[in-house]
Amino acid sequence: MCRLDRAQERMRALLDAVLAVSRELDLPVVLRRIVTAAMELVDARYGALGVLNDDHTGLDEFLPLGLEDRERRALAGVDLPHGQGLLGHLIEHPVPLRVDGLLHHPGSTGFPAGHPPMQTLLGVAISVRGRVYGNLYLCDRRDGKPFDDEDEAVVLALAGAAGVAIENARLYDQVRSGAEQFQRMLLPRLPDLGPFSAAAVYRPATAPGHHLGGDWYDTLLLPDGACAAVIGDVVGHDLKAAAAMAQTRNMLRALLYDRGSPPSSILTQLDRTLHAVAESPVTTACLARLEPTADGWSLRWSAAGHLPPLVLDPDGRTRFLHAEPGLPLGVDTRLPRPDHVHPLRPGSTVIFYTDGLVEHPRHPIDAGLDALAALVAAHARLPVEHLCRVLADERPGDGHDDLAILAVRTPDRPGREG
Repeated sequence: MCRLDRAQERMRALLDAVLAVSRELDLPVVLRRIVTAAMELVDARYGALGVLNDDHTGLDEFLPLGLEDRERRALAGVDLPHGQGLLGHLIEHPVPLRVDGLLHHPGSTGFPAGHPPMQTLLGVAISVRGRVYGNLYLCDRRDGKPFDDEDEAVVLALAGAAGVAIENARLYDQVRSGAEQFQRMLLPRLPDLGPFSAAAVYRPATAPGHHLGGDWYDTLLLPDGACAAVIGDVVGHDLKAAAAMAQTRNMLRALLYDRGSPPSSILTQLDRTLHAVAESPVTTACLARLEPTADGWSLRWSAAGHLPPLVLDPDGRTRFLHAEPGLPLGVDTRLPRPDHVHPLRPGSTVIFYTDGLVEHPRHPIDAGLDALAALVAAHARLPVEHLCRVLADERPGDGHDDLAILAVRTPDRPGREG
């Protein structure tokens, strides 16, 4: 292959590497992609990226790649480098460094026991906004030759793109954290619902661009002794969905408090009100009343296109309350909404949830529901706050969507007696 052809091929490889690094937004993934791309560009056997500490005196993180399993086992228990020797030289002098014969270099401090032998080094600094973020280290070309000027030039070019990619990932992380904080501020802190016990959990989506969502929940102790519980999901993953979620929740709370109306009537009124005052996105919801009876409790609920509640009996048995789900809010305000009633024994737990808890692109929704029921049964004796956290941590869903869980447990005594 002539020199021109090699140059064109390397340029194509560099462009591919820049694209691979730039398309990621999760910082740990970006750092790994940078090392992988650099190793491929110069055909290096080993690569690593060291992230500097705040005062630039050493390494805070060290990400090594290229080690085989046996080499990793040989290094078990050995501390990762902290930025001494040649690594420290590059920290103090952030200019490209090429070394042939690592062990014989005056700045080398040698390798720890079990470290694979390495002969050659190419190191370049990665800067973010003019400040050195870390250093990229490459060792041993697979053809046995030392790193040359072309290797240095192409890795320097990649380091420039890497700095931009790292900055983008850091900015994205800041936006994501701000979005999550904003979302949580919109969700209520559950009030004292005595004699009921209740808990809720919200988890943002893990998919890029989906960290702001429309999942919500609320509970309210009503003047007639019933406990109202609602969970909903506004379609969308943006500020509009979050704002619509807050508006819907506040309207529903106002409609709930001074009425003894059945849930279907309140959802109908909510749908009409939303339709009259704003262009709200399509929303699914489940509104329920846990009402006292002479020998226990009763769950009266109505759904607007939402997944069925899950009841956990005091003996650990679980059942989904499958019933006519009704239309989501924002579809057609003229159609009637049904109410449903199910008796509850004292000490029963009703679990409301959004689809992010059970949806997985590779499994049907029924598989997610079955997995949720099994998970609840396996942790039936937990307090409601612990149960919600376990369900969120071990969810059947894949995390591509945000999720909300609301669990309400009835008192151990019949409602009228209490």
